[in-house]
Amino acid sequence: MSLYTNTKLRENRLATTTTCCRINTAKYLKAFSFSSTVKQERRFSPTLSIITTELRFRYHLTLILTFLVSNNNNLRTMKSFVAVPENNDFPIQNLPYGVFSTQEDSRHRLGVAIGELILDLGAVKSFYPVQFHDALTATVLNPLMALGYDAWAEVRQITQNLLLEGSELHKNQKLQLTALVPQSAVQMHLPANIGDYTDFYSSIHHATNVGIMFRGKDNALMPNWKHLPVGYHGRASSVVVSGTPVRRPLGQTLPVDGADPAFGPCRLFDFELEMAFFVGGPPTQLGERVTTEEAAKRVFGFVLMNDWSARDIQKWEYVPLGPFTAKNLGTTISPWVVTVAALEPYKVENFPQVPEPFPYLRHEQKFNFDIKLEVDIKPAKGVSTTVCRSNYKNLYWTALQQIAHHTVTGCNVNPGDLMASGTISGDASDSFGSMLELSWKGTKQVQLLGGESRKFLQDNDEVLIRGHCQNDEVRIGFGSCTGVVLPAKPFE
Repeated sequence: MSLYTNTKLRENRLATTTTCCRINTAKYLKAFSFSSTVKQERRFSPTLSIITTELRFRYHLTLILTFLVSNNNNLRTMKSFVAVPENNDFPIQNLPYGVFSTQEDSRHRLGVAIGELILDLGAVKSFYPVQFHDALTATVLNPLMALGYDAWAEVRQITQNLLLEGSELHKNQKLQLTALVPQSAVQMHLPANIGDYTDFYSSIHHATNVGIMFRGKDNALMPNWKHLPVGYHGRASSVVVSGTPVRRPLGQTLPVDGADPAFGPCRLFDFELEMAFFVGGPPTQLGERVTTEEAAKRVFGFVLMNDWSARDIQKWEYVPLGPFTAKNLGTTISPWVVTVAALEPYKVENFPQVPEPFPYLRHEQKFNFDIKLEVDIKPAKGVSTTVCRSNYKNLYWTALQQIAHHTVTGCNVNPGDLMASGTISGDASDSFGSMLELSWKGTKQVQLLGGESRKFLQDNDEVLIRGHCQNDEVRIGFGSCTGVVLPAKPFE
């Protein structure tokens, strides 16, 4: 290989490295005077140009890598003028979106969580480009979601700058009094108008456990499971925000196999540890597909989810069309939507997939995250017990594959659509994401602190789900997703 060819490859590699690192290549090469200088030197001596280009490659690559390290360190160490307590879920590196109101002002407003406060985006809209003002003063996140990937990045950058020490907001004490609201003084609401809700079944450990219980170890996974992200369309109208009580449902069950069905309150009421993401970007048209590559710019952000389940009702009704009333009774999500940008430092390798999926489901991009998840059960008169510790990275199918499969038929999606992971279980018994698994179909008790135990949820039990990412410097959290089980409402 000639020195000139090798140098050209290095130039190309520099451009590729620059692009992959999300640097504006043109801007920085112009700043470094790389292209123009090489062009001028080639007019005088090709040999000198080649040698100089090689030296310049090394020099400018060093500058770019130095910039990257510095920029990354800045992201880790940036400090807000808003005090953020240690181990708080909402440092300046997070900035999740939510919808809130106060007792003094019942309007639903968009906010960003920072420490123990909320930045009212409508109150600071003048700092953002005018084309974003309508979205920032909306009562739900749908208009912001619809703006698309580039707009999300710009809004996030401006918001981070506003909250930094020495910012215009930091200098304006009067504006802070109206723009920064204590979280303790607000009521949180659903973050979006959810047009459609899809629930997937993407944890291989959960699917295997359930399969073993009902079909045996040799037939645990259905033949289709490793070929496509299994899912079903849920009920968007019964998705509620954290803190909303959920009532034990009535329904038909089959207490004894072979006997007649019975009607009454669900006896096997359960939680399901899940996460869900909101779809963003402009609406797609009927007949339009979204590829896995395009899907990466369609995930607005993630929330925690509890997809409450009536196991005995589900067992009787799910054949042949799947869950119905056993799953439409209520689905709880956390109020804060954590963006993909905030989760970037916590990306991990995608779950290994064997056999290799069809081409439309393949992607090389990492879209799996190290999100630590916990579930607590708190009896009405007892103390809280952590019964499950799992992790989002246990999911076999990624969000990108879920979108690609959902739309491969040409199904249209809209900003604010909600897509859930399915129960997230690990391979250890204390990482099972449901009481069905923890009690192994009711064959053993799950011990709680204070001497109580459970096989399934009892009336007035509170279920609390938490999630966070953690590295040496920064904790990115999701807040909590809670709900209390109310007794069944009898017929008059």
